[in-house]
Amino acid sequence: MTGIGERIRVLRLGKGLSVNQFANQSGVSKSYISNIERGVQKNPSLSVMRKLALTLDVPLEDLLSHVNDQSNAE
Repeated sequence: MTGIGERIRVLRLGKGLSVNQFANQSGVSKSYISNIERGVQKNPSLSVMRKLALTLDVPLEDLLSHVNDQSNAE
């Protein structure tokens, strides 16, 4: 099972983006992205999730449904 942070990391790497590039393109701070990916920040706001989904070119619902799937599986 993967958490939202790992899913974002996999998608980011799949796009060939460093954390720095991802931060610049999404408008979300590098440290905040790092905290999400490492699982330190487990509940990012909807506005942050929207920015990340847009930058990763995936529907926001895909990231949110992944979160819900994980919650139901645990």
